[in-house]
Amino acid sequence: MSNNQANPADMQEQELSIPLESIGCPAIAADIDLNDSNYYLNRELSYMQFNLRVLDQARNKQHPLLERLMFLLIFSSNLDEFYEIRVSGLKKQLGFGRQRPGPDGKYPQEVMSEVHQIVRQALQEQYRILNEELLPALAATKIKFLYRHEWDENLSSWTQEYFRNEVLPVISPLGLDPAHPFPRLVNKSLNFILSLEGKDAFGRDSGLAIVPAPRALPRLIKVPSHITPDGDNFIFLSSVIHEHVEEFFPGMKVKECHQFRVTRNSDLEMSNVEVEDVASALQGELHLRRFGAAAKLEVGAGCPAELTDFLLERFNLTEEELFRLDGPVNLQRLMALFSMINRPDLRFPPFSPGTPTALEEGSCIFTAVNREDQLLLHPYQSFIPVIDWVRQAARDPGVISIKQTLYRTNESSELVESLSEAARNGKEVTVVIELRARFDEEENIQFASILQEAGAVVVYGVMGYKTHAKMLLIVRRENGRLKRYVHLGTGNYHRKNSLSYTDYSLMTCDEILCSDVHKVFQQITGMGKKISPDLILHAPFKLMKGLVQLIQQEKQFALEGKPARIIAKVNALTDPVIIRELYCASQSGVKIDLIVRGICCLKPGVPGVSENIRVVSIIGRFLEHSRVFYFANNAFTVYCSSADLMERNLQRRIEIAYPILRKKWVNRILEELELYLADRQQSWELMADGAYKKLEPCIGDPADGVQAILLNSLSTHAMASR
Repeated sequence: MSNNQANPADMQEQELSIPLESIGCPAIAADIDLNDSNYYLNRELSYMQFNLRVLDQARNKQHPLLERLMFLLIFSSNLDEFYEIRVSGLKKQLGFGRQRPGPDGKYPQEVMSEVHQIVRQALQEQYRILNEELLPALAATKIKFLYRHEWDENLSSWTQEYFRNEVLPVISPLGLDPAHPFPRLVNKSLNFILSLEGKDAFGRDSGLAIVPAPRALPRLIKVPSHITPDGDNFIFLSSVIHEHVEEFFPGMKVKECHQFRVTRNSDLEMSNVEVEDVASALQGELHLRRFGAAAKLEVGAGCPAELTDFLLERFNLTEEELFRLDGPVNLQRLMALFSMINRPDLRFPPFSPGTPTALEEGSCIFTAVNREDQLLLHPYQSFIPVIDWVRQAARDPGVISIKQTLYRTNESSELVESLSEAARNGKEVTVVIELRARFDEEENIQFASILQEAGAVVVYGVMGYKTHAKMLLIVRRENGRLKRYVHLGTGNYHRKNSLSYTDYSLMTCDEILCSDVHKVFQQITGMGKKISPDLILHAPFKLMKGLVQLIQQEKQFALEGKPARIIAKVNALTDPVIIRELYCASQSGVKIDLIVRGICCLKPGVPGVSENIRVVSIIGRFLEHSRVFYFANNAFTVYCSSADLMERNLQRRIEIAYPILRKKWVNRILEELELYLADRQQSWELMADGAYKKLEPCIGDPADGVQAILLNSLSTHAMASR
């Protein structure tokens, strides 16, 4: 072990010096009860605050125009998933009569009412931004969305032809009568409800019909340049259907026609079936996801009460769960626009992720890692060396085995191809695929099948615990002996996401760390008693206790009058045990800085409780995703982790936190954390009342935010200019 690395024996000694008698420390002040609900923010309401910060980016005129539109659509995507999972979960609690207050003291019904109110206001603002800011600005750059009243004679004729050739043959209109009951409509699908007048050929006159738009039809249609030659012009499928809807009902009059969309519960539920049945059981659940219980109904702004009442009754929803939208109800499908136009002048400037010289294409990554640990920060630095490492391992005659976890990976995954190649080359390949990675289940099942056909051993983790740890273990024969190498990450093995998510990657051959990873793999793939890694903190066994112990250690230093500090960068902080420990540390004088992108249930700045705690959230071009913990007085001051500070991560998932051993990389990570804390360009600070305040730059502050600073310092362009 080099002089730049901490001694694990010292760490063990420190662990024993502060016994963890119980999880949950008492308040320093006897009159303060840290379990009091007044000291906790509601998880769902905190998430909505995060999504409002995303929506705010659509108003930010410093962003390129198409990027503002992208933020607007991300808001829609986030909101859909929030209703599919979180709001649906609250509704389920109500349905079972299991209302229980959270740490913040709020009951599900109360939370749902507040959520609906916030969402109603947010949707009004979202469509105002779209209609009053973005669409006019896009039109000024010759990107136009043409509504029906804007169609000239040529466009009207073309849309009629398009309707008859492309739409009419694939849509099945559904008249409603006793023989045609209300259909099961797919989650988030575009539909129309019609009020009809007259009788059909069979003498039926129910007066109502449903027109579902198949998912095979594009929601956004580009008008040919010979029809509208000036710029890029688009029309919505909803406009085409609305304009020609009477052709579905010849001889009848359409009195009303309004678009609607229902969002359903999409959380999969699986009982503890045998491991060999997980894949087939999951495939059955995936079909049911499309038709879960309704959670939200969206309709066009002009839809009359008689039709919305009818829909609410059919979907078993209340007026509170109805949202009227001043525009397309399936706004998220506008993301197709970005593949239909080429306007780099309206996007963020392109960049090439940097690659350290030792890891450049053609280099032997085993040699580079043998020389020293390698640390990468994506997306500023390339994820390709990680993929290249697996490729090299697949073809290296000295490599004996490869083990890897896969939670999410990109379509046509290069990693899956390389792992399959390794298996075909006779190497022992074991892949832990988490089939229950939400909304990636079907793709993961396909990857599992590809790997099994190649001869790899595929396991689906441990029932009841999602495998969320990001680990790669390679065993190679060198000079007659077996040597281990590992890659550990804070984010998924997903090349596409690595271009937009900020995450750390560690590549090392440290013997103790590699042995720890081997032990964790053994525990996942085999069976046996609880293991005890030397350096790694792993959930659901050691991570919670280890973090509590590290927090308490800083508290002890502060009580002794010594400098003490904690920095944590996570996506979410909800675990009440961790929050109580942070409150205790704050009361003891520990300076605590939290960089929490999304949900934060801790209240900073509360007198006598959290005066020493600051919470900031960074929202920008890249999605902040890395999880990092800094403890000033520990033998290992910096840990990177796959886990957020949430109950599910610490108690119901297989996660790891791993120390950064080289002082060089510790210093670098700490410097980067300080950049986040100093940022005033794209940072929001959490107030004690749960509101977020957008920070404003001060005189002398850097002109760029932290993401731009890191991009400028780590990208290929920046490295070439040094």
